[in-house]
Amino acid sequence: MSFAGQRTGDDSTARFVRAAVNLRDLDISRSCWGCQITDQGLIRISTAECVKNLTSISLWGLAGITDNGVIQLVSRAHSLQHLNIGGTFITDESLYAVAKNCINLKSIIVWSCRHVTEAGLVALVGGCRKLESINVGGMRVPPESFAGLLAISPALQIRSITQVLNASVQVS
Repeated sequence: MSFAGQRTGDDSTARFVRAAVNLRDLDISRSCWGCQITDQGLIRISTAECVKNLTSISLWGLAGITDNGVIQLVSRAHSLQHLNIGGTFITDESLYAVAKNCINLKSIIVWSCRHVTEAGLVALVGGCRKLESINVGGMRVPPESFAGLLAISPALQIRSITQVLNASVQVS
């Protein structure tokens, strides 16, 4: 179910999600039209029965959410395999909750999460042993810190804006 680009808010989105019993993928990303979800909306969504079966959640660019809402949501999303929380104001606290509750996570986007530190990334990679890919572009974490992540999980694919830019320069 995708709300991306829809003019929806906390109440209407939560009502739809609670009614979607077999929901597996949830996309409530912000777009230029503006899905206006806040922590209160995520907390309401987290009470939906389907949350325990979600395999993919995208919260990209939702400026109205913080650790409070994300922690509530991921604490019940035990089947989660793909998570996009890029462009939000989350901190390490959200990553600690993901590491604790989402052990089946395969990919995560934390692109442009400027309040996440190396400690949060280390906890995430250490707790999510099935993690295959992480997108860390646009963060304040120094690139040399990513070597520590590879020490924890040598097969981890670390994507950053620098890698994308370097690849496009080599192709040109």
